[in-house]
Order: sequence, then structure tokens, then C-alpha cells
Amino acid sequence: MYLVKQVELAVRSRLDDIFRPIGLTALQYTALTVLERHPDLSTAQLARKSFVAAQSMADMVAALTERGLTERRRDEADHRRLVVCLTASGKDLLDRYRDEVRALESRMLTGLTAAQVVSLRRGLHACHQNLAGNQPY
Repeated sequence: MYLVKQVELAVRSRLDDIFRPIGLTALQYTALTVLERHPDLSTAQLARKSFVAAQSMADMVAALTERGLTERRRDEADHRRLVVCLTASGKDLLDRYRDEVRALESRMLTGLTAAQVVSLRRGLHACHQNLAGNQPY
């Protein structure tokens, strides 16, 4: 367990280094990538998928919306529900930093064979599923 947390902290620190110059945090970046994969989430859903408290996510969404990276709008399927989605600026930001984030992942996986990387991904996915009650993330 300790090792998993150490890796998570190291990744977060490196992501903070990447995004600090533009005033974005690793957690904000994570929220943007979650929205890229899962468009039109409620703030509560986004919080769960980003591993932060709902109140923290509400503040984060407000900051991201103020920067023009996300927007809130009515869900087309249920007009009573507000959802958060990426704006074109949010998508552009993710595109601009995609190579740098991939390079960070590559650096993290240095020394592992392709088979070891596949095994690591499978193992981590299984661990996550076991603890998440088989809820898809």
C-alpha cells in the first residue's frame, strides 16, 4: 500500500511541476481528463471519478469554469440536472500537454518491458476494481 501511495505522490508532484507555470494543479488536470473520457458528468460524479470530495470538486469546477476550461449546462436528457463539460479551450489545453504527460508516464515506466507494463496495468486495474466494488471508472 505504501508503495502505491509513494508512486501516486511522485506522479502528482511531477504533474504539478508541468502545470504550475499555467496555474493548474494536478487535481484540476485529472478532472479535465476525466471529463474528456466521460462527458457531461454531475459535479458529484466528477468528484467520485477524480477521487476528491464533492465540496472540493465544486470549488474546482468553479475555478475551471472561471478559466473557461469547463462549463456547466443543463443535461439534455434531464433538464433538471446540471452537468459539467469541457470547453474547446479545455480540450485545447489537454491536447497541448498530452505529449508532456505521456513523456512523464514513459519516464515512470522506464526499465519495464512491454509485457511488464501490460501486467502492471492489468494488476492495478484489478486492484482498483476490487476496491471500487466493480464500479466502472
